[in-house]
Amino acid sequence: MSEIRLSAYLVMWLFVFFDLPTNTKTERRHAAQFRKLLVKDGFSMMQYSVYVRHCASKESMDVHVKRVRSFVPKAGLISILSVTDKQYGEIINYWGKIEAERMTTPQQLEFF
Repeated sequence: MSEIRLSAYLVMWLFVFFDLPTNTKTERRHAAQFRKLLVKDGFSMMQYSVYVRHCASKESMDVHVKRVRSFVPKAGLISILSVTDKQYGEIINYWGKIEAERMTTPQQLEFF
């Protein structure tokens, strides 16, 4: 049987960054609706206005970019960044001391 191997350069990650106005009740509703649509499309919240989604291929990525474009609110700034799985794997995350203590054993804290 042949084995299909995914290249770390073909698998993609999409980041959606946004800054939406929330001064009025209508603007808040549109911003909340935009966030809900991102989640419905498979995105996960990384930070309040940063969402990320895994895509198995560039073709899949193109589909999701079109979907995000289709539900962009009339006002605000939306940015989409695509990175390869290889690039995504290079992300370095730092957590504050309280979060680090919850996530590690006492011996591991020496490395922070």
